[in-house]
Amino acid sequence: MLHYLDKAMPTPKPTRRTFLKLSAGAVGGLLIGTMMPRTAVAAGGDMLATPYVHVTPDNRVIVLSKHLDKGQGAATGLATLVAEELDAAPEQVEATHAPSNPEVYTNFLFGVQGTGGSTAIANSFDQYRQAGATARAMLVQAAAAEWSVPAGDITIAGGVIRGGGNEATLGEMSSAAAAQTPPAEVMLKTPDQWVYIGKEFPRVEIPLKTRGSVGLFGMDNQPEGALVAMTARPPRFGATLASMDATDALAMDGVAAVLQIPQGAVVVANNTWTAMQAREALVLDWEEGSGETRGTDTLLAEFRAKLDETGLPSSPRGDAAGKLAAAAQVIEAEYVFPFLAHATMEPLDMTILYDGSSATLWGGSQIQTIDHGTVAGVLGLEFPQVAINTNWGGGSFGRRATPDAHLAAETAMIGKAWLDAGNEARPIKLVYSREDDIRGGYYRPLAVHRVRAGLDAEGNISGWEHRVVSQSIFTGTGFESFVVHDGVDHSTVEGVSDTTYAIPDMHVDVHHPPVGVPVLWWRSVGHTHTAYVMETMMDELAQAAGRDPVEFRLAYLGDDPRLAGVLQLAAEKAGPAGPEGTHRGIAVHKSFNSYVAEIADVRIREDGTVKVEKVTCGVDCGIQVNPDNIVAQVEGGLGYGLSAILREEITMTDGEVDQSNYPDYTPLRITDMPEVEVHMVASTEAPTGIGEPATPPIGPAVANAVFAATDTRVRELPFTKHGLA
Repeated sequence: MLHYLDKAMPTPKPTRRTFLKLSAGAVGGLLIGTMMPRTAVAAGGDMLATPYVHVTPDNRVIVLSKHLDKGQGAATGLATLVAEELDAAPEQVEATHAPSNPEVYTNFLFGVQGTGGSTAIANSFDQYRQAGATARAMLVQAAAAEWSVPAGDITIAGGVIRGGGNEATLGEMSSAAAAQTPPAEVMLKTPDQWVYIGKEFPRVEIPLKTRGSVGLFGMDNQPEGALVAMTARPPRFGATLASMDATDALAMDGVAAVLQIPQGAVVVANNTWTAMQAREALVLDWEEGSGETRGTDTLLAEFRAKLDETGLPSSPRGDAAGKLAAAAQVIEAEYVFPFLAHATMEPLDMTILYDGSSATLWGGSQIQTIDHGTVAGVLGLEFPQVAINTNWGGGSFGRRATPDAHLAAETAMIGKAWLDAGNEARPIKLVYSREDDIRGGYYRPLAVHRVRAGLDAEGNISGWEHRVVSQSIFTGTGFESFVVHDGVDHSTVEGVSDTTYAIPDMHVDVHHPPVGVPVLWWRSVGHTHTAYVMETMMDELAQAAGRDPVEFRLAYLGDDPRLAGVLQLAAEKAGPAGPEGTHRGIAVHKSFNSYVAEIADVRIREDGTVKVEKVTCGVDCGIQVNPDNIVAQVEGGLGYGLSAILREEITMTDGEVDQSNYPDYTPLRITDMPEVEVHMVASTEAPTGIGEPATPPIGPAVANAVFAATDTRVRELPFTKHGLA
């Protein structure tokens, strides 16, 4: 991995005083934020220097989202919070991505500017409400002064300010408001006063997407004079370019250059098609180096061998071995989970304009601080000499958030190599094909589990031993100290070692074998496989004990009423049985501080394959800022998880990835998508994540239904290995 961040970026903790700092630009707009960047423009109201909300003279409310919106609706959620406290009209609210500036736009849970872990609304719920409330207070002060009306007599509703028989839009009062002193305290609305939170608020990006706005996504970003770059990468991880013959490629019309960087050979051309064709014309010789040469079968055999060795302990409690020795019945099972690609609809891309003294980049950056610092390091620039403009992302599922910032690093290297070759500065857009991304990493790690769980004579759990073997995601990254403790990468065992099931005698341990395959978090990270194991084992134990699967789980959820609550809600809404001819499976899981239960009604077709007819969901994610968006995320999350368990896997032969695109890495088809009902628990708890928590339960829910239908326990994914998909 690449490490260019020699200096830690300052990440000040938010305080009330820093929140109230703001700037008023000469354009006459009102700019509100938690803190002004130290590089802020002193005057002029440049959008790159503004914080969280900009009320413009032409009556627009522009919310700057510090979180990347990659389809999950984060920008709409943040806009809703600002509009709620500002009392803006939905039709005047817009959203754009904030510039890269960790002093202003830090994700408080990460310590850097970045998006992930389903933290967008959880992180920003109070922050963006306060930004809206502060803007509102200053508009009220301005109106009171201009109209000589007591501030207490001023009202704002639907984007209109009224008082003393006067009326003005927010935009008409924005210049005057910019001159006001921000209040030391603001009063936030109480839930009974909410107009938008928990109700309808339109998706802010829909007009942009329906108009096909130029440059909305990184892939269609086309700065004037831009060229396209495509890199020829090694067929095997870790290999390096020994030599190349670019004669035929350089002879092609539209090819501007062929460059060499550590990642491989780069064709720079007038357009993507020409770059792709010229790349095929390169004659390349690769040197093996220390790259991975093992295939999937070899890796799997080595992983399975590790199951017989004691691993590093993770949160052991009680006497699992003793209880298992005395158990009336012991169930033992092994599970295999393949490497998985993210397979986003929009493959990776990033554009750079580098002139030797400064660099500007465009792309769907998910961890701006790391990308920003990496580019500065590659180009030998100071942090303020680099600007990153975040585009909307066409999907991510974790793919656009890389601790090594490899996309940003590669883009910067290309920009530097172009200039070093004596060319004039021009924008260059690095484009990955889908084949580049699927064959070139990064992946959800290969994982195997072994579980031994016992039942006593009364059918109660008596001892649970759980061993996981999987490559660490976080070791060797800048996040290692936060996630890896005593050698254990918590993301590997999350959902097991911290299960809220009251199992008093439980031992969990883990192995992290070194593998030369780039791995990365994937939608819901470790929960993707740990929930599957926990919930299929709980189902198997319930069946062995002769107990109802819902009642059996509830017996162990006395310490977690919210998880019990969503399970009861889903069971109630699903009713006693599914459609005729279907079989039912259930699963419930907590991840990212949210609680999701899913009940799947599954039909086995005549050819023996699985059709999930309906999924009934119970969800508790705290306060529901945008209920319709929550429903969409639950639908999308379970669809993504269903796609993975049915057909998806990455395999390797002698270290080379076998799959390349959607024909052989097969995503969910529309005919596979079930009917989905989402029922939410009314809550006054703080909002928690919803982008990922619906993904983990769908696999075990379907697997448990398949067992009910066929007596087959699916313990090695995907389902295609068993003729079920």
